Amino acid sequence: MNNRFVRMTSRLLIACMLSLSLPMQAAYAGMIGVDQIAQAEQLQSQRDRIKSFLDREDVVKAMQAQGLEAGTAQSRVDALTDQEVQQVAGKIDTLPAGGDILGILFTIFIVLLVTDILGFTKVFPFTRSAR
Repeated sequence: MNNRFVRMTSRLLIACMLSLSLPMQAAYAGMIGVDQIAQAEQLQSQRDRIKSFLDREDVVKAMQAQGLEAGTAQSRVDALTDQEVQQVAGKIDTLPAGGDILGILFTIFIVLLVTDILGFTKVFPFTRSAR
């Protein structure tokens, strides 16, 4: 009995020691530049600006007239890539004060349509996914 216990214990210790000696993947830490932080904050502020634009009453009415729910559009803003966020935010910035709301809605509609066709979302029932 004692001999069996010693064998099992020694095998367990050998297995533990071998597993400790296996090379582990090293973690490398790098410095995060100020420009990366500034860019991330800028993208977040652009997303917030788009969301606040979509919260406006006239925009909500125009989206509902085209058959798009405001909640769906808000969730879609989170799914936009960084480049798409910059493009839409740039469009909002170039709008006249009175607002060319149809241009923005058309841009949002096109972005939603493309992401539907690519299979990332299912907003419109008349599209088929390419996947």
